[in-house]
Amino acid sequence: IRFFFYPLLFLIINFRITMATAYHNLSDYDFNSVPDAKEMKFGIVVSEWNFNITGKLLEGAMNTLKKHGARDENILVKTVPGSNVDAVIAIGCVVRGDTPHFDYVCMGSTNGIAQLNATGNVPVIYGLITTNTMEQAEDRAGGKLGNKGDECAITAIKMIDFAWSLQK
Repeated sequence: IRFFFYPLLFLIINFRITMATAYHNLSDYDFNSVPDAKEMKFGIVVSEWNFNITGKLLEGAMNTLKKHGARDENILVKTVPGSNVDAVIAIGCVVRGDTPHFDYVCMGSTNGIAQLNATGNVPVIYGLITTNTMEQAEDRAGGKLGNKGDECAITAIKMIDFAWSLQK
C-alpha cells in the first residue's frame, strides 16, 4: 500500500464514537477473545501533535500488542508508516478549539483513512481521539475511561487474524 497524502492528514484522524465511552472503559476486553499476535507485524503511526495524549495511546497500544505476544522487532513505530506490515494503527488526538479548524482536520483525516481502507490491502486502524477538552482526551488515554490504544491494538490483531483466515 502506498501512502500519498499530507502527514498531518494521515496522523490526525476523526473517529466519531457513537457509543457512550462514559459507560465503557476502552481498556476492558476479554483477553481470551484476542488471537495470539506473536507472528503478526504492526505499524503504528503516531501524531506528534498533542503528544502528551498520543504518547500515552502509543504506550497503551505497545503494551497490549506485547501482552498478546507481539515481538518488539515486529512493531514499527513511525510518523509515516513503513512497508511490510500486516496492519497500521494510526494514533492521534484532536481537541476542539475556538475555530472550525477541528472539523476540517477531522473530516479530511477521516476521508483519508477511509480511502486507504477502501483501496488498500492493509487495514488502517483508527486511533484518533476527538474531544472537546484535554481532560476528556486524558480520560481516554489511560485515564478513567481506559486507553484507546488498547482498543486499537485489539482491532489490529483481530483484523490481521481475519485476513489470514481468508487466505487459508
